[in-house]
Amino acid sequence: VGHEVLDDGGFHVTDEAVDLGAYRWEDWIALALFATLAGIVFYQVFTRYVVNDPAGWTEEIARYFLVAIVFIGAAMSVRKNNHIQVDYFYRLIPRAVGRPLSTAVDLFRCAFLGYCTWLCWLLIGRIGSSRMAIVDLPMGWVFGAMLFGFALMFWRSLQVAWRHWRQGYSALERPDAEGEAR
Repeated sequence: VGHEVLDDGGFHVTDEAVDLGAYRWEDWIALALFATLAGIVFYQVFTRYVVNDPAGWTEEIARYFLVAIVFIGAAMSVRKNNHIQVDYFYRLIPRAVGRPLSTAVDLFRCAFLGYCTWLCWLLIGRIGSSRMAIVDLPMGWVFGAMLFGFALMFWRSLQVAWRHWRQGYSALERPDAEGEAR
């Protein structure tokens, strides 16, 4: 944001340009799901307090939309490498130890998210055809959103690990430089 003082003592404020290029397609999916969730919750409040005839399906559907938003939003965090990290330990150990340890963390994250994706796939196969409690839809849709989120987190974790490998450091080793690579 820039500003300048005018001759009459007032201010003229100019905003910086908005860069939408920093957002990826999963960001827009999460935003659309969030907007839909907001609409459902608004409808729920409206029917409960204004019409005095609550729509019973809204609570269950809102809960499942929130699940989808969390898992897809988590994929955004993996892409940006914004999940909680303990980098103080890396300041205490030598760089020769920090680099292999950071690589092991990247590999463990990839393996963990790949395993979660596989487990979610198995879960859908076992109970995906069961029905939701109030709305007569398959629970597989909810688990499908979880599977999509885990698969996307796995894919993004592979990309982050590859980026760390190419640049020769990760946010654990150099937390001040991680924003440069995005």
